[in-house]
Amino acid sequence: LWKAAGLLFAGTILLVVIGRGAGFGLAYAGLPAVALVWLRALPWGFELVVWVLAVVIATDIFAYVAGRTIGGRKLAPRISPGKTWAGLAGGVAAALVIGWLVARHFALPGWLGLSGGLMAVLAQTGDLFESWLKRRAGVKDSGSLLPGHGGVMDRVDGLLPVAVATAVMIHAGMGFSL
Repeated sequence: LWKAAGLLFAGTILLVVIGRGAGFGLAYAGLPAVALVWLRALPWGFELVVWVLAVVIATDIFAYVAGRTIGGRKLAPRISPGKTWAGLAGGVAAALVIGWLVARHFALPGWLGLSGGLMAVLAQTGDLFESWLKRRAGVKDSGSLLPGHGGVMDRVDGLLPVAVATAVMIHAGMGFSL
């Protein structure tokens, strides 16, 4: 894992020096991957990764449902015209409940369960960031591997910041004895 992190860091620096934005792309995709691998390697790793995935999936599903059902004011119309404040609220509420239930089921620390709402905001921020990157590049999809889904990065855009934030919080010790 340390070798992978070191290679990621070295590759990012090298690409920043010789390829400008390419280094950012490597870090954008690689750092969350390293975070997920690190989380999975911990004694409660499986449970932590399930928690991360559950929170992100709950956010995506319920943000979509609440946004479509309730509608209302747009969250960031120039970046992602379909996202609404109601969708964000629905995603936060669902992530809070699902995060708490999954944490409780796996006997993870209470603070982790209660941080689901914060992670939902990060997931939506990741989604908006990916939309901004696509708009900036003038493309509709971030790839063609998953036709009709906006590309692989569009499927994991919310997962990226949540994986990193969870790893940072766990590494900081936040009441979690490993």
